[in-house]
Amino acid sequence: MSVILSRTGRDRQRYDNNFRLVSGCIPYRLIKEEGSEEDTSVDFVNKFQVLMVSSPNRHDLVFPKGGWEDDETVLEAASREAMEEAGVKGSLREVPLGVWEFRSKSSCNEENECFGGCKGYMFALEVTEELQEWPERENRERKWLNVKEALELCRYEWMQRALEEFLRVMQEDEERKLTTEEETVQDDSSKLEECQIDPCYCFIVN
Repeated sequence: MSVILSRTGRDRQRYDNNFRLVSGCIPYRLIKEEGSEEDTSVDFVNKFQVLMVSSPNRHDLVFPKGGWEDDETVLEAASREAMEEAGVKGSLREVPLGVWEFRSKSSCNEENECFGGCKGYMFALEVTEELQEWPERENRERKWLNVKEALELCRYEWMQRALEEFLRVMQEDEERKLTTEEETVQDDSSKLEECQIDPCYCFIVN
């Protein structure tokens, strides 16, 4: 069996002026009720669980992210980091949740003087597969959490902001979906009323 290794080094690292470009994602899944597509008995915030990973040699939690390299797109970089750090694959939302500027530990010296910084692109990744073996399994633990737990345990403030944006985007999608369903029901009802005029010759075509 071939073993996939994590990329290391910064030979192919992308930069934007003094900012190191980073790509990452918030892996998530819907809480499902047995026999249904999703659990409708819980409030919206609790419909989701997000996957976080521990940092090497630490126990605080972060979302998968890492350097965006010059031989890949920002989407490919986010998917790669999810697989390398968290051992998950899935469907990546192509529109980023946002772009955040932050300082990383590697951009600071021993006197805590920081040079440059990072610009992080974050995406939402709906998880469809969890791997039992993945490149950074020995150095990281992964944990599924509800959104409120994740906000409390997240190590970085900028990742907390990304999680808040994730929740806002998901809620907008849900509202848009409900509005579309209501419009479809109303449209079908009007078609049925028309059919009552002469049901022998009226057909509903979806």
